[in-house]
Amino acid sequence: MRKEPTKKEYNEYVEQITPVHSCFMNCVKAFFIGGIICTIGQLIFQFGKEFVGLNEEDAAGYVTLILVLSSVVLTAFNLYYPIVKFGGAGALVPITGFANSVASPAIEYQKEGQVFGIGVKIFTIAGPVILYGVFTSFLTGLIYFLWSIFRH
Repeated sequence: MRKEPTKKEYNEYVEQITPVHSCFMNCVKAFFIGGIICTIGQLIFQFGKEFVGLNEEDAAGYVTLILVLSSVVLTAFNLYYPIVKFGGAGALVPITGFANSVASPAIEYQKEGQVFGIGVKIFTIAGPVILYGVFTSFLTGLIYFLWSIFRH
């Protein structure tokens, strides 16, 4: 029969196997990966304006579209996870991270079916973000509407 470890032994074991992270290096990596993503976005924006002839609003829309599509494709081929593992918040904070958080559960749970797999799990992480975004937009619009009525 195995003896249960004491609290001290357990804490020593946890300290032994817990990887040591450098906060400074994590920040440098996040800055590097986030900077690369933003640079790619800016290159797409400039390309759209200069060579395709898009106005700023349309070029910005294409940047969003291409970055989201790229993130989903990289997620589908399991190539986005190593970027996230290396860059941390630098890969998760931009819109590419949001697209990854929507695509990952959809890919992982597709074997469960269209409704109970993809339909239920696709918004596990992104659902609250979308819900609070829509709700906040509604409240802001309502406050602005009431402000504009009572201001005059």
